[in-house]
Amino acid sequence: MSDIKPSSSIPSRAEPLTGLTALVTGAGRGIGRACALACAAAGAEVIAVARTATDLTALAEADPHGRVRPMIADVTANAFPGQVRALPRLDVLINNAGTNRLQSLPEVDVATLDHLLDLNVRSAFLVSQAAALRMLELGRGGSIVHISSQMGHVGGPKRAVYCMTKHAIEGLTKAMAVELAPAGIRVNAVAPTIVETPMTAPFFEDPAYRQFALSTIPMGRVAQPADVAEAAVYLASPAAGLVTGTSLRVDGGATAQ
Repeated sequence: MSDIKPSSSIPSRAEPLTGLTALVTGAGRGIGRACALACAAAGAEVIAVARTATDLTALAEADPHGRVRPMIADVTANAFPGQVRALPRLDVLINNAGTNRLQSLPEVDVATLDHLLDLNVRSAFLVSQAAALRMLELGRGGSIVHISSQMGHVGGPKRAVYCMTKHAIEGLTKAMAVELAPAGIRVNAVAPTIVETPMTAPFFEDPAYRQFALSTIPMGRVAQPADVAEAAVYLASPAAGLVTGTSLRVDGGATAQ
């Protein structure tokens, strides 16, 4: 059984991550940026990872609390897990970095296959492994939140590789949760529906695509980055103290059909 006991002092609802240090990957834009800002607003000291310095500078300037610390790095680099292991403190990982390329099954090329597997699966595993090792060393417990997708639960056209990578993340979430539970480290996923981000913006320029997206979501709107970020903060917080190995679907009912 775990020796990690629930905190006797419950953080305020306004800042449930007070006193914690959160690492957010892919923090320069979109979901990662929203997660970094939401964690900072919730009281965490945030280490925001992205490859582009200008994106991180803009992110830090957008944080009115002064809690965001930029870290310019490539999560696919062999050295990055070592940088995670070297952090003086780590309580939360928002494992967000990822990408997608829409291709029909016959069109999938090896370069696309390798790129999505490298970023969405290999680096996601290595980063979360490094974070888990650091949390184990520190002995304080922790929370790892993988940013998955509704496509980790269903299938869809032109998404064979993406679905494969996100199903892998859902499996990783469950396996890590079971193995790390005795150490008080919780591992969960957030699985959003289609999210309107800089990465998906070109798709939404096509009215037919927007209509298709809306038609798949019973609640009648696509997700915004803040929708995903608030779910990630919940899973990272003491409010989710007995939640592990689950996937929180922020999908407007899309996968309930």
